[in-house]
Amino acid sequence: MPQPDPSFRANDGLNAAVELMRSPAGTPVDLPPELPETGLGDRQALDMLSCHVLGKAAQLSAPTSLAHMDPPTPWITWAMALWDASLNQNMLHEMTSPFATQAEERVVSWLAPYFGMQGGHFCSGSTIANLTALWAARDSSGVQTVVTSEAAHLSIDKACRLLGLQLVKVPVDSLGRLDRERLPDLNAACLVLTAGTTATGSIDPLDLIGAARWTHVDAAWAGPLRLSPAHASKLEGIEAADSVAVSAHKWLFQPKDSALVMFRELEAANAAISFGGGYLARPNVGVQGSRSAAAIPLLATLLAWGRMGLAQRLDRLMEVAESLADAIEASECLELWGRPQTAINVFRPVDRQTDAFVAALPKGMLSTCVLDGETWARSVAANPSVDIDGVIRSVLVASRDCDSPLA
Repeated sequence: MPQPDPSFRANDGLNAAVELMRSPAGTPVDLPPELPETGLGDRQALDMLSCHVLGKAAQLSAPTSLAHMDPPTPWITWAMALWDASLNQNMLHEMTSPFATQAEERVVSWLAPYFGMQGGHFCSGSTIANLTALWAARDSSGVQTVVTSEAAHLSIDKACRLLGLQLVKVPVDSLGRLDRERLPDLNAACLVLTAGTTATGSIDPLDLIGAARWTHVDAAWAGPLRLSPAHASKLEGIEAADSVAVSAHKWLFQPKDSALVMFRELEAANAAISFGGGYLARPNVGVQGSRSAAAIPLLATLLAWGRMGLAQRLDRLMEVAESLADAIEASECLELWGRPQTAINVFRPVDRQTDAFVAALPKGMLSTCVLDGETWARSVAANPSVDIDGVIRSVLVASRDCDSPLA
């Protein structure tokens, strides 16, 4: 009888991989320019790649990291991702994902009520979630036009192009929200509202939900605030939407690729976005066929933290953004675009070029965005380990505000 291939069995290499996470090996070695004819072996490949994968990555948990909507992930998700990879469950078919299917159903059943939705499913990101929602809107309610703001995520443009839907973009107001005074007739349209725009974190007026034939809320960023008693009211009214998208790999602190699309009328929506086949035990729902068991890391996180554990981290990040905004407003050398709505600050130096200002700060501390043709600095509170006092000191020094008591 042939012996099992050791490359498919747990061995000491896994322990070595964990140790390398704590301390990547040696000096980076150039990767082969061509596919090796003879393999290096598992352990040598591990050592070689640790210098690149671990040593050259953006450090999203660094105390200075405040630039992007990409958070660090809790260690329990690393363990679940390892388990997932070792099992390679396929959510296309329950026979290849018996517990993973149950895990997804359980997580969706926990989260959907916070948004007033009946249910939904996981997908690999909010681009797919938004596409799925607009597909359901088109095929279940007959909409042919999508209305959204100029600040909507580019995935809405992509979805309309793929689905053959007409896209109408409405200007934003002074707070970066869809300008309700500029709306066209919505009777036969799908209205897409954003809860946490990419550049400024603005929330569109959710009291517009119900004014269109179908309303979708792209809550990729701000959606998890619904689980915080202190901030859930920022998304009041979302429960009346027809569909909602949330990125789990943003403010639910999950590894890529993880998002949810949820529907208020689940049966009708699923009927519009399902396909069957003789080789399938049940219809395939949504855009993706084969997909990973992304719900398992989130299941573990929610079990470990509970709702209050998640809310505490979100509340702290909201406080982080407020503290930075306070410091910016108090400085004569900085201009704040507006108070943070969902833990995103947009600001710029008064007497320096924004790009030079951002470049003078530690890498990953700030990013930039363009509003009305002008470049602004941007911070995103997604890292619970950020040293906000240190960030404020660095920002004030870089803006030449040396008289500040924090400098």
